[in-house]
Amino acid sequence: MRDHRDLDVWNRAMDLVVEVYKITNDFPRSETFGLSAQMRRAAISVASNIAEGAARRTTKDFVHFVHVARGSLVELQTQITIATRLGMQVESADVVTMATQVGQQLNGLLRALRRKLSDNKQQA
Repeated sequence: MRDHRDLDVWNRAMDLVVEVYKITNDFPRSETFGLSAQMRRAAISVASNIAEGAARRTTKDFVHFVHVARGSLVELQTQITIATRLGMQVESADVVTMATQVGQQLNGLLRALRRKLSDNKQQA
């Protein structure tokens, strides 16, 4: 079991959650239960799945949860694009850059975990 709080990608994902909450606070009231809530859930899901994967017993399980986190991140990026197209102020925030960085880190973590799985298979 790994401590997720030691993972840079988890810390960045947590920063992303905070940023998403900040920008969605300025969304129209009509979006409280729509796009705003959806974006918050997706951002929370990224950090939560990294944490859950790190707590799992096997590297294979960790890989699965990192994939789920990456799916939630792509969902969030799509929602950011929707909000931008609807004229909501998200592009001025750092959220786009932050989401891209988290995505790069998730991809790097997946590569490292896959190498570990491959190394373990070769040793067996």
